[in-house]
Amino acid sequence: MKQWNMAQEFKEYSNIRFFLGDVRDKERLNRALSDVDFVIHAAAQKIVPTAEYNPFECIKTNINGAMNVIDCAIDNNVKKVIALSTDKASSPINLYGATKLASDKTFIAANSYSGENNTIFSVVRYGNVMGSRGSVIPFFHKIKNQGVLPITHPDMTRFMITLEQGISLVLHALEDCEGGETYVKKIPSMSIMDIAKAIAPDADIKIIGKRAGEKLHEEMISAHDADFVYEYRDYYKILPHMPQWGDNIDRIKGGVKVDEDFRYESSANDHWMSISDLKLWITNNIQA
Repeated sequence: MKQWNMAQEFKEYSNIRFFLGDVRDKERLNRALSDVDFVIHAAAQKIVPTAEYNPFECIKTNINGAMNVIDCAIDNNVKKVIALSTDKASSPINLYGATKLASDKTFIAANSYSGENNTIFSVVRYGNVMGSRGSVIPFFHKIKNQGVLPITHPDMTRFMITLEQGISLVLHALEDCEGGETYVKKIPSMSIMDIAKAIAPDADIKIIGKRAGEKLHEEMISAHDADFVYEYRDYYKILPHMPQWGDNIDRIKGGVKVDEDFRYESSANDHWMSISDLKLWITNNIQA
């Protein structure tokens, strides 16, 4: 249905094709990537509790599907592939995060065997997009009139990124990447309690406990990555951990290496979104 809607909205663009398919279906994916220059890989099973209950299905899409994208991109002489990752791939504690870490590693390593086709693979990492399907803001907004909001843990914090910011980082990565980089956007944090106050300030709070595989705070870059991280004005870049690639000057491009104990976590962020800022965003982006 979403494809049909997009086909109606963008019907004046003759260069857009809509394929029904699945990244698990390598033959169909190969057809979809025919004569394509750039690929944004966004397909994933992303709901954490669902992945815990259906691990085989999560692995088939997030890992096997990623491998299919890589093979088909190389076979079709695609120029560049940007794979979308998640904060949960950093020090993963749930199956979804583990599959996305495996996917990230696979895309980065793909630069070593793309051969004479010279297909370039890089990764963009960010957390849940504000207002996206399955995220907390539309959920709270939907039930706010019930007078009670369920909170898993009062100390929980989350990174806040808009759809526009995510798209901007992907487009920058397409232009900037040399292969093997992981791009992480600098974005503000917010406490889950402040999110609740912004959406329903008069509602009662019910603490229900963390879900299976859920982190208290989001982490984009772990301390284990610090030796490979460079800072830029609006983002960080994690270079590949492969010694044979080295700190390639083409990948660094003027970045400044971070401290050896650096980590990028939502609870330790120096940039926080205010309740008023979130209220403004909700007014502009979510219908009453």
